[in-house]
Amino acid sequence: MPGLEIRNATIEDSALILHFVTELAIYEKEEAAVVATKSDIEKSIFGSDSTTHAIICALDGEPVGLAVYFFNYSTWLGKHGLYLEDLYVSREHRNAGAGKALLRHLANIALSRDCGRFEWNVLDWNELAIRFYTSIGAKPQDGWVGYRLSGKALVEFANS
Repeated sequence: MPGLEIRNATIEDSALILHFVTELAIYEKEEAAVVATKSDIEKSIFGSDSTTHAIICALDGEPVGLAVYFFNYSTWLGKHGLYLEDLYVSREHRNAGAGKALLRHLANIALSRDCGRFEWNVLDWNELAIRFYTSIGAKPQDGWVGYRLSGKALVEFANS
Protein backbone atom coordinates (compact mmCIF):
# COMPACT_ATOMS: atom_id res chain seq x y z
CA MET A 1 0.00 0.00 0.00
CA PRO A 2 1.32 3.48 -0.83
CA GLY A 3 2.57 5.38 2.19
CA LEU A 4 3.26 2.18 4.15
CA GLU A 5 6.82 1.81 5.44
CA ILE A 6 8.46 -0.78 7.69
CA ARG A 7 11.66 -0.05 9.55
CA ASN A 8 13.75 -1.59 12.30
CA ALA A 9 12.88 -0.20 15.70
CA THR A 10 15.51 1.73 17.61
CA ILE A 11 15.97 2.40 21.30
CA GLU A 12 14.21 5.74 20.73
CA ASP A 13 11.08 3.69 19.92
CA SER A 14 10.96 2.07 23.38
CA ALA A 15 8.03 4.19 24.63
CA LEU A 16 6.16 3.58 21.36
CA ILE A 17 6.75 -0.17 21.64
CA LEU A 18 5.45 -0.15 25.22
CA HIS A 19 2.42 1.86 24.06
CA PHE A 20 1.60 -0.68 21.33
CA VAL A 21 2.19 -3.61 23.71
CA THR A 22 -0.21 -2.04 26.20
CA GLU A 23 -2.83 -1.52 23.47
CA LEU A 24 -2.41 -5.17 22.49
CA ALA A 25 -2.86 -6.26 26.11
CA ILE A 26 -6.04 -4.17 26.38
CA TYR A 27 -7.36 -5.83 23.21
CA GLU A 28 -6.51 -9.24 24.69
CA LYS A 29 -8.23 -8.30 27.97
CA GLU A 30 -4.93 -8.58 29.89
CA GLU A 31 -3.90 -4.97 30.51
CA ALA A 32 -2.94 -5.67 34.12
CA ALA A 33 -0.46 -8.31 32.94
CA VAL A 34 1.80 -5.67 31.35
CA VAL A 35 4.42 -4.90 33.99
CA ALA A 36 7.19 -3.90 31.56
CA THR A 37 8.51 -0.35 31.72
CA LYS A 38 10.20 1.74 29.05
CA SER A 39 13.50 0.89 30.73
CA ASP A 40 12.68 -2.83 30.53
CA ILE A 41 12.00 -2.50 26.79
CA GLU A 42 15.25 -0.59 26.29
CA LYS A 43 17.26 -3.31 28.04
CA SER A 44 15.45 -6.39 26.75
CA ILE A 45 15.12 -5.44 23.08
CA PHE A 46 18.03 -3.04 22.58
CA GLY A 47 20.56 -4.24 25.14
CA SER A 48 23.92 -5.53 23.93
CA ASP A 49 23.04 -9.15 24.73
CA SER A 50 19.49 -9.02 23.34
CA THR A 51 18.28 -11.67 20.90
CA THR A 52 14.96 -9.90 20.40
CA HIS A 53 14.11 -7.59 17.51
CA ALA A 54 11.29 -5.19 16.74
CA ILE A 55 10.00 -3.55 13.59
CA ILE A 56 7.65 -0.60 13.27
CA CYS A 57 5.11 -0.07 10.52
CA ALA A 58 4.25 3.53 9.63
CA LEU A 59 1.53 4.87 7.38
CA ASP A 60 2.38 8.25 5.86
CA GLY A 61 5.04 8.67 8.54
CA GLU A 62 2.72 7.85 11.48
CA PRO A 63 3.57 4.67 13.45
CA VAL A 64 0.58 2.33 13.21
CA GLY A 65 1.93 -1.12 14.07
CA LEU A 66 4.60 -3.26 15.59
CA ALA A 67 6.09 -6.73 15.40
CA VAL A 68 8.45 -8.17 18.01
CA TYR A 69 10.31 -11.35 17.11
CA PHE A 70 13.27 -13.58 17.88
CA PHE A 71 14.92 -16.64 16.41
CA ASN A 72 14.35 -20.10 17.83
CA TYR A 73 15.71 -23.46 16.68
CA SER A 74 14.35 -26.74 15.34
CA THR A 75 16.50 -29.80 15.97
CA TRP A 76 14.30 -31.74 13.54
CA LEU A 77 15.00 -29.32 10.71
CA GLY A 78 18.51 -28.42 11.83
CA LYS A 79 17.58 -24.79 11.20
CA HIS A 80 16.60 -21.68 13.03
CA GLY A 81 13.06 -20.43 12.92
CA LEU A 82 11.58 -16.99 13.29
CA TYR A 83 9.12 -16.68 16.17
CA LEU A 84 6.70 -13.77 16.20
CA GLU A 85 6.06 -12.76 19.80
CA ASP A 86 3.72 -9.83 19.15
CA LEU A 87 1.97 -8.40 16.13
CA TYR A 88 -0.15 -5.31 16.65
CA VAL A 89 -1.79 -2.73 14.42
CA SER A 90 -3.68 0.12 16.06
CA ARG A 91 -7.44 -0.23 15.77
CA GLU A 92 -7.98 2.82 13.56
CA HIS A 93 -5.46 1.54 10.99
CA ARG A 94 -6.58 -2.05 10.64
CA ASN A 95 -7.54 -3.20 7.14
CA ALA A 96 -4.98 -0.81 5.65
CA GLY A 97 -2.51 -3.63 4.91
CA ALA A 98 -0.15 -2.95 7.81
CA GLY A 99 -0.53 -6.39 9.43
CA LYS A 100 0.05 -8.20 6.16
CA ALA A 101 3.02 -5.95 5.38
CA LEU A 102 4.58 -6.68 8.77
CA LEU A 103 4.12 -10.43 8.31
CA ARG A 104 5.48 -10.33 4.75
CA HIS A 105 8.51 -8.38 5.99
CA LEU A 106 9.14 -11.01 8.67
CA ALA A 107 8.66 -13.83 6.15
CA ASN A 108 11.37 -12.24 4.03
CA ILE A 109 13.67 -11.99 7.05
CA ALA A 110 13.03 -15.68 7.74
CA LEU A 111 13.90 -16.60 4.16
CA SER A 112 17.01 -14.41 4.11
CA ARG A 113 18.22 -16.13 7.30
CA ASP A 114 17.44 -19.62 5.91
CA CYS A 115 14.86 -20.26 8.61
CA GLY A 116 12.87 -23.44 8.35
CA ARG A 117 9.79 -22.00 10.04
CA PHE A 118 7.93 -18.80 10.80
CA GLU A 119 5.68 -19.38 13.81
CA TRP A 120 3.44 -17.57 16.26
CA ASN A 121 0.54 -18.18 18.63
CA VAL A 122 -2.94 -16.72 18.58
CA LEU A 123 -5.58 -16.73 21.30
CA ASP A 124 -8.27 -19.28 20.50
CA TRP A 125 -11.05 -16.68 20.83
CA ASN A 126 -9.46 -14.22 18.40
CA GLU A 127 -11.49 -15.16 15.33
CA LEU A 128 -10.49 -12.03 13.40
CA ALA A 129 -6.80 -12.87 13.72
CA ILE A 130 -7.40 -16.56 12.98
CA ARG A 131 -9.25 -15.68 9.76
CA PHE A 132 -6.50 -13.24 8.81
CA TYR A 133 -3.74 -15.80 9.40
CA THR A 134 -5.64 -18.47 7.50
CA SER A 135 -6.12 -16.03 4.59
CA ILE A 136 -2.34 -15.74 4.12
CA GLY A 137 -1.86 -19.52 4.13
CA ALA A 138 -0.85 -20.08 7.77
CA LYS A 139 -1.99 -23.35 9.33
CA PRO A 140 -2.83 -24.03 12.98
CA GLN A 141 -0.69 -26.61 14.73
CA ASP A 142 -2.69 -29.55 16.04
CA GLY A 143 -1.55 -31.76 18.86
CA TRP A 144 0.59 -29.21 20.67
CA VAL A 145 -0.27 -27.63 24.00
CA GLY A 146 1.78 -24.69 25.22
CA TYR A 147 3.22 -24.77 28.72
CA ARG A 148 4.67 -21.97 30.78
CA LEU A 149 6.60 -21.55 34.00
CA SER A 150 6.57 -17.97 35.25
CA GLY A 151 6.56 -15.89 38.39
CA LYS A 152 6.55 -17.77 41.66
CA ALA A 153 6.27 -21.19 39.99
CA LEU A 154 9.42 -20.51 37.93
CA VAL A 155 11.37 -19.37 40.99
CA GLU A 156 10.20 -22.29 43.11
CA PHE A 157 11.03 -24.86 40.44
CA ALA A 158 14.44 -23.36 39.69
CA ASN A 159 15.29 -23.38 43.39
CA SER A 160 13.96 -26.87 44.11
